[in-house]
Amino acid sequence: MKQIYSIILLVFLWKFSAAQEVDLSSYNVIWNGQSNNSSESMPCGGGDVGLNVWTEKDDVLFYMARSGTFDENNTLLKLGRVRLRLSPNPFHGGAFKQELKLQEGAVYIEAKNEAVSAKIKLWVDVFAPVVHVDIAANKPLQITATYENWRYRDRITKGKENNANAYKWAPPGDVVTKKDIVDYETPNGILFYHQNGDSTVFDVTVKQQGLDGVKKQLFNPLSHLTFGGLMTGEHMKPSGETSGSYLDTDYKGWGLTTEKATKNQSIKIYLYTKQEKSIDIWKEELFRTVEKKDKEAAEKSREWWANFWKRSYVCIKPTNQDTSDLDWQMGRNYQLFRYMLACNAFGEYPTKFNGGLFTFDPSRIDETMSYTPDFRNWGGGTHTAQNQRLVYWPLLKSGDGDLMKPAFDFYQRILRNAELRTQVYWCHRGASFTEQIENFGLPNPAEYGWKRPTDFDKGMEYNAWLEYQWDTVLEFCEMILASHRYHDRNIRQYLPLVESCLQFFDEHYQYLAKKRGRKALDENGHLVLYPGSAAETYKMAYNANSTVAALKIVTEGLLALPDTLLPPSKKIEWREMHSRIPPLNFRTIENHTLLAPAKLWERINNVESPQLYPVFPWGIYGIGKPGLDTARNTYWFDPDARKFRSHVGWKQDNIFAARLGLTDEALQLNRLKLKNAPRRFPTFWGPGFDWVPDHNWGGTGMIGLQEMLLQTVGDKIYVLPAWPMDVDVEFKLHAPDQTSVHVKVAGGKIKKLIVSPQNRMNDIVLPTE
Repeated sequence: MKQIYSIILLVFLWKFSAAQEVDLSSYNVIWNGQSNNSSESMPCGGGDVGLNVWTEKDDVLFYMARSGTFDENNTLLKLGRVRLRLSPNPFHGGAFKQELKLQEGAVYIEAKNEAVSAKIKLWVDVFAPVVHVDIAANKPLQITATYENWRYRDRITKGKENNANAYKWAPPGDVVTKKDIVDYETPNGILFYHQNGDSTVFDVTVKQQGLDGVKKQLFNPLSHLTFGGLMTGEHMKPSGETSGSYLDTDYKGWGLTTEKATKNQSIKIYLYTKQEKSIDIWKEELFRTVEKKDKEAAEKSREWWANFWKRSYVCIKPTNQDTSDLDWQMGRNYQLFRYMLACNAFGEYPTKFNGGLFTFDPSRIDETMSYTPDFRNWGGGTHTAQNQRLVYWPLLKSGDGDLMKPAFDFYQRILRNAELRTQVYWCHRGASFTEQIENFGLPNPAEYGWKRPTDFDKGMEYNAWLEYQWDTVLEFCEMILASHRYHDRNIRQYLPLVESCLQFFDEHYQYLAKKRGRKALDENGHLVLYPGSAAETYKMAYNANSTVAALKIVTEGLLALPDTLLPPSKKIEWREMHSRIPPLNFRTIENHTLLAPAKLWERINNVESPQLYPVFPWGIYGIGKPGLDTARNTYWFDPDARKFRSHVGWKQDNIFAARLGLTDEALQLNRLKLKNAPRRFPTFWGPGFDWVPDHNWGGTGMIGLQEMLLQTVGDKIYVLPAWPMDVDVEFKLHAPDQTSVHVKVAGGKIKKLIVSPQNRMNDIVLPTE
């Protein structure tokens, strides 16, 4: 009855409460001094373009990056650097302010001294790949914009620098980053581009892995891929070429300067990417985009950002003025990282876990890495699914289903390649996605292994870490299904992907069983998932719990789809497979029943805790579900889970604790996870296990905080299931069935609860006092 009275009271409050969204301006990042180097840069972006913006030695600089700019070696190349210089220079002495305004998605830089003042706005068109620089001054200025490029010549990459490309530690010969083409193309424009040749790492990988026989059928995203753009400004003219060195890398520059001193100047950089063999055709298409002038671009982009912030937020201690407070930092940094993810909302490729669009000069992370700004550890076009998944899970509860499309499309594009692998190597059906795949769907050549036994299965990676790790793709399959449950997104085009991934497990493990003996299934009619892998940690596993849970939940998700999406005839097939999935495994430690990593395993290879994957991501155990004590015992008493526990990088202990209702543990771990990074910009975490800014660090932080605030079990919505009621918070998060939940806690009480649609209020479960 107490629960019912509480809900009645909150419904009453809802009727008289204006559903106003919170003010995020206190989360804007403001710097009152210039930066020392690119590591002290500020992210700015939109659509699929990211900028690192900073002011150094009285110049404004920014790196440009865009989703999908892969070279012949599958390095994700930056698009160059731009340097702005004003004369007379308002940045020399006097006042300075640089601010990221979240509500607009833009960076403002203001400077004022005794001689002059100026204001610069940098923003990216959300709906077109155009970078805008708008300058306004109180007196006429001479404005020079220089496009700087370190790929003005071929560069040979050696040693660890090859970790940025597909060859990593095992290049078959010299690896060369081919030079870009840069020149004055128009009276007021600088053209720059990189064009891949016909032969790329794709061809090397296909030959290495014995797939030349089906090469013409394989999706190849790299040949003749051409990317670059045009920097232009009205009433500007060429100012000539420059050269120099920034940090560890030499460069050349091509400048534009105003024809005469002016108070107002706009500079635009139009970007374009396409697989096109003819550079003349590519240039024609680029210039057609330049001719499309959208006078409402700024307003449309502002409106998009405003709507983005309205649909979801988490604000902790919103009235607090102490920015050193770790709880306040959790809320602010959640918002900042969500902004960074939104800068690739419409990317052709997923946001990279190892830096996203915002990497910077690597020697500022590791002084031994005096490489170019193109460097990032763990590759550019290499897709590490166990890391990438953590970037995309939080987008369900943040209501950002549209941001998930690049991840889904990534797998959709390479589905045929994964199916061809299966057909060639094992002569059965299904998509075989290994861990560490390239953007064309084949295993990374270094991870696949160049020095392999001649009789080793050519479909397998000869790799102690990655062997038999097939199941990470199933998390993306579940995200696809969940995006339909949460946001009613049309997932019809992705269902063949989901079905093919399940089909691979069903057919491949029967295939392996028949190679060992007469029977395809065990004595209970279940698949024998051996050899397998529980993450990268428990190797040569037999019925790994992470795989069992994945198959169970994804199959059940398919079966729950309406018949209009999955016809009954198909459901018969998947019910039969569901009956073949083995049960989860348990073990006893100190008289406690625990979830086991697997039925058996050969060795421990890494520091993950897949015995808790039935808690997250698979949600079989948790608050409001049977067996909560077993899952909690696993968290508390499993010796490996305890030894591996941490907040660093991709570690998920903060999520496990929240899902299990362990409020104190969840708060402590999320404070560590989401506190300010040791860099000028608060969410440039890492490197952790990967690189800076570490996006799976931020992703796990977002998920852990969301799970403290909102969980769902069937139709039930648990509000504040692992939240300390003495910490003020206001949030708006999303639940299945297109439901949003807006809650405000202050002074230990729930002051606001707005649920939309209103009939979902009946499904709310409030915390007990």
